[in-house]
Amino acid sequence: MSFELESIQRIKGIDRKTFEKEFLRPKIPVIIEDFAKGWPALDKWSLDHFRKVAGDTMVPLYDNSKVDYTKKVNEPVARMTFTEYLDLIEEKPTDLRIFLFNIFKNVPELCGDFFPPEIAPNVLTKFPMMFFGGKDSKVFLHYDLDLSHVFLTQFHAPKSAILFHPKYSKDLYRVPFAVHNIEDIDMDNPDFDKWPALKNVKGIKALIQPGETLFMPSGWWHYNTYVEGSYSLALRSMDPSPFTKLKGIYNVTLLRQFDNMARKIGGQGWIDFKDRLAIQRAHRNLTL
Repeated sequence: MSFELESIQRIKGIDRKTFEKEFLRPKIPVIIEDFAKGWPALDKWSLDHFRKVAGDTMVPLYDNSKVDYTKKVNEPVARMTFTEYLDLIEEKPTDLRIFLFNIFKNVPELCGDFFPPEIAPNVLTKFPMMFFGGKDSKVFLHYDLDLSHVFLTQFHAPKSAILFHPKYSKDLYRVPFAVHNIEDIDMDNPDFDKWPALKNVKGIKALIQPGETLFMPSGWWHYNTYVEGSYSLALRSMDPSPFTKLKGIYNVTLLRQFDNMARKIGGQGWIDFKDRLAIQRAHRNLTL
């Protein structure tokens, strides 16, 4: 068995008023086929181009290892030059990924290769981020800590995504004081006997082709797979709700700091405690 998934909607040629009414305000994911229309990046960016402009940059790498209580959240497992990494994802499958990569600090002229279109309100133009991954690498199920909307534009090869509404957080076994679920859950082949709350969950599947943009609303869970070695550009937009903004700020500052401190003090016991609490909450939800 697997999750019950419906195909994502796809749009193009939409105006801002319609986009806000039908997708932004109701927080509905959608693939925007022409979001990046007119971007120089569509023709200019390539693995060779990145080797040329930033090949000597040292980049942090991440894999799908379970949480190590001896390390801080988002501590990299390795580092190498950008060229070495691009060679790696071009040559063979690897679970090593680069995420939240601000290449633009080192190569600011790259910012001239893209721009937020008129339909995207309140984009944080000072904080574009890139994601790189090898064939078959996975991005664990999570929602974004800052609770911003994300416009994720894909380059080089397709990427698949599965998205879940925030209302399913308990059923997905969300870990307290974190923005991910229990790591033992196999999202590709979920065990509904071991994790019965997952039976309540319905999702949306998407295949993002190069040049297309996935709109991921604030708070939506997402699980991504790199079909081939590829990369994406994320533009973030703040949710207009004051409550959501404050919660995002709390998550980025206090929540993460508290969890890092608790892991340092409690070690594996803290991680096990959070998993037990996630299970209790999910299974309590089954009787409601």
